[in-house]
Amino acid sequence: MRLLVVEDQKDLNDIIVRKLEREGYAVDACYDGNDALDYIAGAEYDGIILDILLPGMTGLGVLAEMRGKGNSTPVLLLTALGDVEDRVAGLDAGADDYLVKPFDFDELMARIRSMTRRSGSHTSSVMEHKGIKIDTAAHLVTREGEELDLTAKEYNILVYLMHNVGRVISRDNLSSHVWNYDYDGGSNVIDVYVHHLRKKLENGADGKTYERVIETVKGTGYIIR
Repeated sequence: MRLLVVEDQKDLNDIIVRKLEREGYAVDACYDGNDALDYIAGAEYDGIILDILLPGMTGLGVLAEMRGKGNSTPVLLLTALGDVEDRVAGLDAGADDYLVKPFDFDELMARIRSMTRRSGSHTSSVMEHKGIKIDTAAHLVTREGEELDLTAKEYNILVYLMHNVGRVISRDNLSSHVWNYDYDGGSNVIDVYVHHLRKKLENGADGKTYERVIETVKGTGYIIR
């Protein structure tokens, strides 16, 4: 999943980004409201972590402009303003959740997982299809009960495809959700990752082999049927 972090305290911004990347997210980051709007206009995010007190344009201003344009991307507001009135103002402006500084990073991760689940077709932390089980809360993938050792990118590709079972996902779509702006879209990196992911999904322990679940749609992308 791809997230945007908008926080003007650079140290805190960097810490949040590092934490999210360790959890396997693709992350973009900026430090003021005007830049945030540019990022939001140029990419498709699964969630946005948005500080309220920003230079350029406040977080509430960014949120209002997003919602005014019909952008329903989940937004978690971060702020030092903890009064009930402030929380109500943020939620009424269209935020999905609200976290007061200082906060516990485990709670931040849990709220992000919950927020992004609610925005999709899955409200549970567990997805199952054709013997594959993903527990997003535990960051655990199994096939027929056997735990799979996936890289962060392989995990995120599988999660995104499982969120979209029956839908053809283009390489551009995968790159926009699994990679950040540093990704070189002209390379065959996505195909390489999908190849390795398939091998891990299809080759079980003790020589077992499983049905292929990720199919290639020639000239387009990939699908789990």
